[in-house]
Amino acid sequence: MRKYIYNSRDVAAYFKYFSVPSHLEVSYMQYIFNLGSKVLAEPLTRDFESFKRDVYRELYFLWANGFENEKADVSKMTADGQLSLICDQECICLESYMKLICLHLIFSSNLPYITLNFTGLMTQLGIKCDVALYEENCKKICESLQLEVSDTFGKPFDLSLGIPDELLRVRLSDEFKSSLDNRNFKEALRSEQMNWLKDLKDKSFKLFGSIPARKKTTKSRASGSSSKNKSYREPAYPVTNKTAQPKGTPKSGR
Repeated sequence: MRKYIYNSRDVAAYFKYFSVPSHLEVSYMQYIFNLGSKVLAEPLTRDFESFKRDVYRELYFLWANGFENEKADVSKMTADGQLSLICDQECICLESYMKLICLHLIFSSNLPYITLNFTGLMTQLGIKCDVALYEENCKKICESLQLEVSDTFGKPFDLSLGIPDELLRVRLSDEFKSSLDNRNFKEALRSEQMNWLKDLKDKSFKLFGSIPARKKTTKSRASGSSSKNKSYREPAYPVTNKTAQPKGTPKSGR
C-alpha cells in the first residue's frame, strides 16, 4: 500500500477543524515544513514562503466552501467532482476525516492514541455504501496513513476481520512515529509564547516604568470619633426600656 503524503489543503483543513488560533498558524506550518518529505509532498518542502502562501489560499477556499470548524460538513473539504486518492469514491469523506485525525496525532506527539467508533463514523460522515465496502476502506485508509488499530485493552486489532460497534484505539505506527521529531511541539510552542510575553513585559517596564499603586479613596464604614471610642460590646442602636405589659403575660401579684 502506497503511503499518503499530505498537501497544503490537508494542513489548512486541520487548522479549520481543530480551530488553531490565527497567530499560531505560521508556527504549525513551520513545524510540519521541517518534517520534510516524510509528511509533506516534495514540491511543498522546497520553499517555506511558497508553502505558506499555498496554505493560506486553501484556507480561503475552505472558508468560502463552508468548512469553518469542527461542526462543518467534512464533505466541504473537497471540491465538487474531486477524486479520492486512497479510498473508493463512496468513502471520500472517510478519507478526509482520517487525514485530520492523523495530522492531529502528528501535531500532538504527547497524545498516544485517539478512540474511534468506525461503525458510528459511517453514519456521522453520511457515508452510504455497502458495509463490506466501508470496512475494506477503513483498513485501506489506516494502512495508507500508517495508523495502527487496537482494542480498548491495547491489543492489536485486525480490521480485515470486520469492524465492531465499539471504541477502538487509533495511533501512529511505531516506525512512522520514530521518524518524526520527538520533541513535544505544543509544549515547545507554549514555552516560546511565554518567553515572548516575558520579553514584551520587560520591554514595557523599561519604556514606561512601574505604575504607581492607586491610593484607596473610599471611606471606611467605621469613621468618626464616636465610632473609634465606642466599645464593640455596646449595641449599634440604643435599647429603650418599655413599660407596656406584653400580651399573654400574667401580671405579678396574681
